[in-house]
Amino acid sequence: MSSLALPQSDLTEPIALIGMGCRFPGGANTPEAFWQLLRNGVDTVTDIPATRWNVAQYYDPERTVPGKMYVRAGAFLDEIDQFDPEFFRMTPREAAHLDPQQRLLLEVSWEALEYAGLAPTQLAGSQTGVFVGSFWDDYAVDRLYRAPAEQLTVLSTLSSFRSMVAGRIAHALDLHGPTLQMDTACSSSLLAVHLACQALRNRECNLALAGGVSLILAPELLIGVCQMNALSADGRCKTFAANADGFGRGEGCGMVVLKRLSDAQADGDTILALIRGSATNHDGRSLTLTTPDSLAQQAVVRQALANAQVDPQQVQYIEAHGTGTPLGDPIELSALGKVFGQNRQTPLIVGSVKTNIGHLDPAAGVSGLIKVVLSLTHSEIPPHLHFGLPNPLIPWHRLPITVPTQLTPWSGQPKMAGISAFGMSGTNVHLIVEEAPQQTTPLPAVARPYHLLTLSARDEKALAALVQRYSIFLTTDKTHVLADICYTAAAGRSHFDHRLALVAESIPQLQAQLALAITRQPTVSLERSQGTTGSPPPIAFLFTGQGSQYVNMGRELYETQPTFRTTLERCDELLRPLLGESILQVLYPDKETKRDGETENGHSECSPAPSEFSPTPSLPRSLSATFHAQPALFALEYALATLWQAWGIQPAILIGHSIGELVAACVAGIFSLEDGLKLVAARGRLMDALPQNGAMVALLASEARVQQAIAPYPNEVSIAAVNGPANMVIAGKQERVQAIAEQLAHEGIQTQPLTVSHAFHSPLMEPMLADFAQVAATIAYHPPQLPLISNVTGQLAGAEIATPAYWVRHIREAVRFADGVTTLHAQGIGVFLEIGPKPTLLGLAEQCLYMNAALPSIGRVLTEIMRGARWCCPPIPFSANAIGWMPPTSHGQRVPPCAHWLIE
Repeated sequence: MSSLALPQSDLTEPIALIGMGCRFPGGANTPEAFWQLLRNGVDTVTDIPATRWNVAQYYDPERTVPGKMYVRAGAFLDEIDQFDPEFFRMTPREAAHLDPQQRLLLEVSWEALEYAGLAPTQLAGSQTGVFVGSFWDDYAVDRLYRAPAEQLTVLSTLSSFRSMVAGRIAHALDLHGPTLQMDTACSSSLLAVHLACQALRNRECNLALAGGVSLILAPELLIGVCQMNALSADGRCKTFAANADGFGRGEGCGMVVLKRLSDAQADGDTILALIRGSATNHDGRSLTLTTPDSLAQQAVVRQALANAQVDPQQVQYIEAHGTGTPLGDPIELSALGKVFGQNRQTPLIVGSVKTNIGHLDPAAGVSGLIKVVLSLTHSEIPPHLHFGLPNPLIPWHRLPITVPTQLTPWSGQPKMAGISAFGMSGTNVHLIVEEAPQQTTPLPAVARPYHLLTLSARDEKALAALVQRYSIFLTTDKTHVLADICYTAAAGRSHFDHRLALVAESIPQLQAQLALAITRQPTVSLERSQGTTGSPPPIAFLFTGQGSQYVNMGRELYETQPTFRTTLERCDELLRPLLGESILQVLYPDKETKRDGETENGHSECSPAPSEFSPTPSLPRSLSATFHAQPALFALEYALATLWQAWGIQPAILIGHSIGELVAACVAGIFSLEDGLKLVAARGRLMDALPQNGAMVALLASEARVQQAIAPYPNEVSIAAVNGPANMVIAGKQERVQAIAEQLAHEGIQTQPLTVSHAFHSPLMEPMLADFAQVAATIAYHPPQLPLISNVTGQLAGAEIATPAYWVRHIREAVRFADGVTTLHAQGIGVFLEIGPKPTLLGLAEQCLYMNAALPSIGRVLTEIMRGARWCCPPIPFSANAIGWMPPTSHGQRVPPCAHWLIE
């Protein structure tokens, strides 16, 4: 969209910084580690690693010796040769030719997204932009320009192209937003952030990755900079100090994740800071090509303030470019004094991260930005190092500026900072950054007693390494709560084929589970699995029929799961006018609370039921009555389905048994919840009004034999259900059904009378059909949005299921459940999840075919439900919303990412 078409408010909207990742010297491989380094005033300068080149061969302390460098120290990263190519779907051969800068960017970009609580793989196809600053070509010098011509390959050539540093990220993550690399020397990464903000405001992208990278891999360019006499002899940036003699070089990588503030707030993202405004310009014809210009610096800062709509007095801190050169430092502080010094009541605090980690060249700006974000978060300004005697060329007495030499509390409301990056090329950038707005985390309506931690990696070895990292994290970090850890691992991470699921009530218990996982000791709350593909196997939802109900079914879910409770209460609200009473009072009468899975007499729901149609004999009238039983089952199963879908488990196909098919139809979108409840309330009321002169009997015989037995009585008895190859249910007039059962029993056929109120799916239902047809005709029907198997045919339902006539036939005709299970098998379904109060249908389905996984929705207590979710993990890769259990803080507290890849 053209900026001319955007309202002015869009063009000035603050940009939310919601994630960041880094690799900085001194082992600062996470923002948290970087903060500890900064607040402790750590100097990361070391000798040039011997693994880079033969330092002695190129070193000479004399500054004027041609072909030599007079420095032998700097701020370096460790282990830059380590990379897990398979994690990024790259062959080892390709990775061997890849510039380590590009490898770093892939890893840090992934970590920044995870820090933001965004699963990188979920961004595929999105309008996400990538903006990267880089300019050193050390790897290309070695692998391309110095290589014999016959050794040049496609891979080595592609790796040398600077455009690939950004393009490779977009390619790896399948991002479709604007993607570009920029080289303005020392201002490259801050320019990347500025352009990302512009692209977001112009709606060229909806999310942006921005930052920079710099590695020192060859001596040639370092020698060249020494010939410019620009480097500090001891490798340190002594910014603003009297002994400043040039800058010390460092290396590193930093990436931030940006989003428009309105979108971040709407999406519930944790906002780390706001970029209020930014600006860029050029020195023009300054004294020399590389000489900074005071007027240009003043202009870019003033423009950034204007774009941010911020008064200079509101800014308390400046993260200076601050290289430590005798010429540059006085120019920069004088420019800041001109902009911020007028009528200032409190001194402007100025510091530079370069005193800790050196000058990161194209990554310098983003390292300063990450420092500022961390400082805003902690309300502290880290000490500025190597500042002994102040530089006498700086007019300190005229400048309302102070340099912090110790950890300093950050006061001011709101806290606000400026960040400068001035490129050797003459391109200047300035950002205005403000502390994050107050974000309130809603308190949970109920506390969840159990949480599910879902970990995954691309192979078993990487999974073991990830488990070890989580164990270390839980041991060293005491600030996070279990709910946030589990939520972040599930919803804010991409998931892979090798998986581990852990159930825990507390962090100590989770630590114990991790310890067992490390030693590979089995435990009932731990499940390892290995997927064979990246896509989950299809899952079927099976909706249980009448006879499975019991008092207090789902009560613990109602008391602990807000999604379940809200859905059930919505059903109750809709049913009250239809029933004249609350279905919740029927489900959960005001007496001592019983656990899920216990009936009035304490029997476990896991006890095998004799049939789909057999309720517990000791039920009170309220739930044994069809008038209440059918609406209660519908409401419970609809709430269960909603809960599983909220946990990220989506069905590929649906099947129900009798009344369960009405719930399945509602979930499939054939009719609305309001209409579904209207239909089921009428169905239960009309059935309940029929004479109770019928009977039902389960028979372990073939359908042909049963058909032969009932053939003489077509108007009195019929097959009510075909539950298996040799599992039939007949229904009809009581005396006739009993006579047929006795006859078959004499033949050695096993029979089981069912405790039912009426003879469902039999000729005795016919007196209610006309009245029910009138109600069914008032319902609005729609084509199913999910595949649904018909009870009437046992096949995939067609257009007929979205008609009143079908639901009238559904009452009278047999439930062909066994045929439906055969159809599920033909559809490639191997994972069955029963949506109902008892695992009745799973037992019936197992008579028909082998299932990879059979999962009940409700177990004896909530622990069993959690085990059900845990069991679901092996066949079903974790979804973006997670199988497990959104924590009460939801988007509130971020847990730092633990790398999924192998480090060897």
